[in-house]
Amino acid sequence: MSARFWRPVVLLLFVVALGGCASTAPSDPDASTSESDADVAPPPRLEVPVPEPDTFAVTPERPPHAWFHMDAEADGHPGLSTHRVHTTLLADRAPQQTVTVAIIDSGVDIEHDELASQHWTNDDETPENDVDDDENGYVDDAYGWSFLGNPDGENVDQDTYEVTRLYRTYRTWVAETDTTDLSSAGRDSLDYFYTLRNDFEEERDEAKQQLANVSEAHNTVQNILRFLRSELDVEEVTPADVAGLQDRDDPRFQQAYDILTFFYNQDLTPSDIEQFYDQVSGQVEYGYNPDFEPRSIVGDTYSDLTEQGYGNSDVHGPDPGHGTHVAGIIGAERDTTLRIDGVAPAVRLMPVRAVPDGDERDKDVANAIRYAADNGADIINMSFGKGYSPQKEVVDDAVRYADSLGVLMVHAAGNSALDIDTEDNFPTAHYTDGGRATHWIEVGASGWNVEEELVAPFSNYGEERVDVFAPGVDIYSSNTGNEYRFNSGTSMAAPMVSGVAALLMAYYPELSAQEVREIIVESAVSYADQEVTRPSTDQQGEATQVRFGTLSSTGSIVNAYEAVQMAEERIQERE
Repeated sequence: MSARFWRPVVLLLFVVALGGCASTAPSDPDASTSESDADVAPPPRLEVPVPEPDTFAVTPERPPHAWFHMDAEADGHPGLSTHRVHTTLLADRAPQQTVTVAIIDSGVDIEHDELASQHWTNDDETPENDVDDDENGYVDDAYGWSFLGNPDGENVDQDTYEVTRLYRTYRTWVAETDTTDLSSAGRDSLDYFYTLRNDFEEERDEAKQQLANVSEAHNTVQNILRFLRSELDVEEVTPADVAGLQDRDDPRFQQAYDILTFFYNQDLTPSDIEQFYDQVSGQVEYGYNPDFEPRSIVGDTYSDLTEQGYGNSDVHGPDPGHGTHVAGIIGAERDTTLRIDGVAPAVRLMPVRAVPDGDERDKDVANAIRYAADNGADIINMSFGKGYSPQKEVVDDAVRYADSLGVLMVHAAGNSALDIDTEDNFPTAHYTDGGRATHWIEVGASGWNVEEELVAPFSNYGEERVDVFAPGVDIYSSNTGNEYRFNSGTSMAAPMVSGVAALLMAYYPELSAQEVREIIVESAVSYADQEVTRPSTDQQGEATQVRFGTLSSTGSIVNAYEAVQMAEERIQERE
């Protein structure tokens, strides 16, 4: 639901996981501990599913940091075989052209060491001179554009979900309408309002319950940290500090050790818990708050769907972490002494900010697609989505426009464990009035363990509407401020495919975007007959085993080596 696919797939019941310890954690240095408190046993080791795909990974064990570059046969992990292709088929060869990849997202930290040499520059624009030098309608767009700010430098950070905005609109209509005397269309609108209200209230209530659950664990951990900082006389409590607590006689230290070690064993740090708490708090305070309306910050005429040129040149924005992670996957500078390698070596990354912490708006998505296409993007990566699209026609028009220019659009299928053949997920390649975009790839997320978790448990799927899968679990990439982190989600799988597409375009410029799409889809490694657990929102029900081939149109995982090999064959056939 959330714009960046940050919605929890499974509610992590921290209070249950604590096994009752939360109520007895030391709250301050003078807290007393009863004999019964001291006897609380450590909570059991749990296999915790990923509760928040794009915020932190919580798999009990992690593969090598760069598993998604590895080869299934040589390394045992079903990655893209990026390292293999660069050291064999592409060894001693140079890219023939530089490829521009637009990243429609939350923003990108273009000053990150991994990205500073890779970001796109508008050579016809002089930065920060308050002049539209190239006369494209966007003042100072030297490095990209943001549709979520104003010329004074103010930016939208939090926003509502689309279901909240629709509920607010129809609630106002109902309040101002005599619903006892409606036309047929009016009755349809009233029925739609009731559906919206039910959906909105169900989702809001779920978020409130999540907040209540995570708040207790959050408060418990914060109390423990305050206690330890005081008792240990440290500014920050490290895992090494926690490990040293097990030899202390004081039961308060033992209890702190038990609780924090439990979370560490789940790959959850206090910082992770703090981030999850902040996000769920934001859902309640902003996402599902009908009275919250930040759009006035932008200053556009929101109802005018044809309006362009609004926004500002701040491609960083308030929180570019998600877009920075995506950018690193596609095109972090390769073969450096830094920590990561991007999939493609010869790229220019164009940030287009249209995704707030909440649901993106159709007008902004449409303008972002048009901006990218008009400014030379060869590929547009879209790691976002939502379940409602009230102005879908304007997005369809923009997709048609980019499609007509031969721009390859790569979209993340979503993290709700739903079948998008039957459930709505926007934007989509399929137009409201029929037909579909030709240059579009829809991507689900695969995992790093072929035998146990080939398909990510949170990934959306669809035998008709998902084209391929790509690595999307425990992906290590760049984060804001020269930092790095693990993220999981189809938001990570989409840039894998964008990276492979950029790789093909860089080395084989004679290939059209349609041919690149065909090669990526047709060369993907088939796991169609392998039995996998179908993603499901019902974590308490019995797991359903299905063929991997039923989850996408190909039953395959994208592979750079196989794609380059097929490209070579096609080029040779022309000669």
